[in-house]
Amino acid sequence: MSLYLLQFAASAVSADLIKDTLDAPKVAIAIHGGAGTILKTNMTAQQEAEYIDILTKAIKSGHEQLMLGKDGTEAVTAAIMIMEDSPLFNAGKGAVYTYEGIHELDASIMHGEQKQAGAVAGIKTIKNPILAALLVMQKSEHVMLTGTGAEAFSKLHNLETVPNSYFNTQRRFESLQKAKKRIDTAAANAQKPIRNQDLIEYQDHKYGTVGAVVLDANGNLVAGTSTGGMTAKRYGRVGDSPIIGAGTYANNQSCAVSATGHGEYFIRHNVASDICARVQYQGVSLDEAANTVMFDVLNEQAGSGGVIAIDNKGNIAMPFNTPGMYRASIDTNGTLTVKIYKD
Repeated sequence: MSLYLLQFAASAVSADLIKDTLDAPKVAIAIHGGAGTILKTNMTAQQEAEYIDILTKAIKSGHEQLMLGKDGTEAVTAAIMIMEDSPLFNAGKGAVYTYEGIHELDASIMHGEQKQAGAVAGIKTIKNPILAALLVMQKSEHVMLTGTGAEAFSKLHNLETVPNSYFNTQRRFESLQKAKKRIDTAAANAQKPIRNQDLIEYQDHKYGTVGAVVLDANGNLVAGTSTGGMTAKRYGRVGDSPIIGAGTYANNQSCAVSATGHGEYFIRHNVASDICARVQYQGVSLDEAANTVMFDVLNEQAGSGGVIAIDNKGNIAMPFNTPGMYRASIDTNGTLTVKIYKD
């Protein structure tokens, strides 16, 4: 082949690569699997590898949907379902136990284009709660359904159901026994009647809530969150995860956020929507908004946990005020990052 033909062929290849790069959708995704006292000294090499493997599978599954041009809801549900199906996280299969020894699951999802949202709380037999939340958003005139009503609506639309025992795991059962012992001891030694909020410090704060936020090829921001709640929770307690604005929020004009942590504080401070409001109305960067809420607003009230957030340019922030947070991201350049501990 002549030098001219070689140069022409090389130019054609370069042009094709440039075209493919320009045509590729500008998408991004971030996920979390909970924040808390996660220390390298407490993790075996095998445990660490298992978490990294599931986080990697989950984020790649969600990113694949984005690269196919699918709506952000499909990417969020694809990623979250993988974590819901793993016993490693406090969502779906690995959900914690209530004080009574059962599992009550919560989830929510929000689409930032028209601010459509769906949530479920206190469900017991739906295999993948994030799908129930999506169903509420897409097929219901409501935003949140709870308990037996949410289950009836999910079954009406043929979502997969399982016996509550499907969510059982030995690890979470042992955590329940420890938590109940602490709670019962505290109640027995109390000088006055114990209120539910007085028992918070005795709960098992091993956060494993899961979530995902994405920027899809159409420029839409979507956020989703799923959890089993708090170990030994009582009286139908619901945390921030299914609360739109607290644990989940998305607005195409600003950002999408999924939170994990001490739900009572995240509800009181409307954490997810506060971050987005700071981006939209104060004009600050996503990093600044997320860090201000996590390290200034929440720390004043001792609210521990973390968030993942993404803005409409594809910038990603994942701050947390605990020793660790299971997290992963794929940015607009396609760079994959998976982390567990503080940098």
